[in-house]
Amino acid sequence: MKFLKKETSSDGRSRYVKKSKLQEVWHQFKKNKGAVVGLIVLILIFVLAVAASFIYDFKTDICMLSRNGRLLTPCLEHPFGTDHMGRSVLARVLYGARYSLLIGFVVVGISTGVGTLLGALAGYYGGKVETIIMRTVEIFLMIPNTLLGIVFVAVFGISLTNLMLALGLSTVPHFARNARSSVMTVRGNEYVEAAKALGVSDFKIIMKHILPNALSPILVQATTRVASAIISAATFSFLGLGVPSPLPEWGAMLSDARPYMRDYPHLIVFPGLAIMITVLAINLVGDGLRDALDPKLKR
Repeated sequence: MKFLKKETSSDGRSRYVKKSKLQEVWHQFKKNKGAVVGLIVLILIFVLAVAASFIYDFKTDICMLSRNGRLLTPCLEHPFGTDHMGRSVLARVLYGARYSLLIGFVVVGISTGVGTLLGALAGYYGGKVETIIMRTVEIFLMIPNTLLGIVFVAVFGISLTNLMLALGLSTVPHFARNARSSVMTVRGNEYVEAAKALGVSDFKIIMKHILPNALSPILVQATTRVASAIISAATFSFLGLGVPSPLPEWGAMLSDARPYMRDYPHLIVFPGLAIMITVLAINLVGDGLRDALDPKLKR
């Protein structure tokens, strides 16, 4: 009965109907209270990021220098204080959520798309195709993600676009390996063999029959990788290789605050808390999705 839901018809009779896949996943997801809290926090961060435009003016509060209000500690007018250039820390944290979330989801979009395609081809065809793809993937896996990203940014220049491309391409091998193993568990099923017997093209078999049934572990990995991408972007910006000034990315804010962190700790505390809370919320949601999508964990 766990995959059925009770409905009452117009004549007052009760009957059970099968839940859709989305309803089933949501039913399992709700059982994880931590995941629900993480989802609420994540939605709240999205809302605050969108509402930042209505609360603060980008040019005045984010980019413009105000000599009269430099390095103010938290007060009623500026709840998070101001930085060394007189800019509102709260305004920059709220706008920074846009950049950090954008980087996280774009990076995962790039790595998931490219990595899943390569892994699906390797897992479906096998043989020489698998050998070429997976040996290439293993070569890139030997290079640390941070080092690969630094090389990419150093060659093509420092910009938001280059940062997202560097982080996205550096994590492609991880998704390729996961997608390959998922596809290999599905490709031998009867419905795949039936599609081949009917003359369905390999592209349609992969896209319509294999990937939809192999997406669960890939989706869970993608969710947790968003948090990793946000941390990596903050690391690059902290090193001066990420989002260029004056864009208010959280890692760049931490980098700008280094000379003042002893006397004005609020410059470090609030961007750091923003990173920590966002990453924690995403990881909680990822744990909830893992529990909801893994048949072995369903109760």
